[in-house]
Amino acid sequence: MIRWFEKHNKISLGITILIAIIIFYLSSLTFEQSSQQTNTNSILYHFFAFFSFAFFLLILSVKGKEKHLIFSLAILISILYGISDEFHQFFVQGRYCSFSDVLVNTTGILFASMIYLVSVKYRKKFIYPKMTMNYET
Repeated sequence: MIRWFEKHNKISLGITILIAIIIFYLSSLTFEQSSQQTNTNSILYHFFAFFSFAFFLLILSVKGKEKHLIFSLAILISILYGISDEFHQFFVQGRYCSFSDVLVNTTGILFASMIYLVSVKYRKKFIYPKMTMNYET
C-alpha cells in the first residue's frame, strides 16, 4: 500500500496538504477547559495528526529510496510544522502554546519516520532485492 502512494505522488501530496490544513483548522478552534479525558484525547490527536502528516510527507519526498538528506529534511519540516502549530495556538483565544504538545508532535513524527524507514529497508531486503543488488562479474 505504501508503494502505491509512492508511485501516485500527487495523491500523497494532496493527502499531506489536506492533513496540514486540518491541523491548522483544528488549531484555530477554541475549546473549553480541559479535563483528564480531554487531555488524553489531545495527546492522541497530536500524536496521530503529526504521525500522519510526517508519514505522508516522507512517502511524498523519499519515494522508497534511501535518500538520507531528503529523509532528514522531511522530518525537520514536520517538526517545524509542529512547532509552528503550537506557536499559532498562542494567538488563538482560549488556546495555549504547550511544550508538551510539541514533544507529543515530535514523538508522532519520529515514530512515523521509524516505521517508514523500516518499511523501506524491509522492501529493499526482502521484497525487491534484485532491484537493489549490484551484479558484478
